[in-house]
Amino acid sequence: KTAFLNGDLKEEVYVQQPQGFEVLGQENKACKLKKALHGLKQAPRSWYQKIHQFLLSKGFVNTPTEPNLYVRQAETDLIMLVLYVDDM
Repeated sequence: KTAFLNGDLKEEVYVQQPQGFEVLGQENKACKLKKALHGLKQAPRSWYQKIHQFLLSKGFVNTPTEPNLYVRQAETDLIMLVLYVDDM
């Protein structure tokens, strides 16, 4: 439920101040997002990129024919992980 909140934004995104958290005297100013939020069109992609980099750092590799399949040989075991990101 909160995976998308961990995605890093590559572009600048501004939103209205959340209701109840407005800065007095500056109600017309916007807030710059530092992380993705649910509902942003960038959220699924930014989360995918974050988890992709994490898996690569842990020794997983993408298969050339299926970019959502990650494989890692761990001693005598073969670990296969399918990653599917959806905004539903």
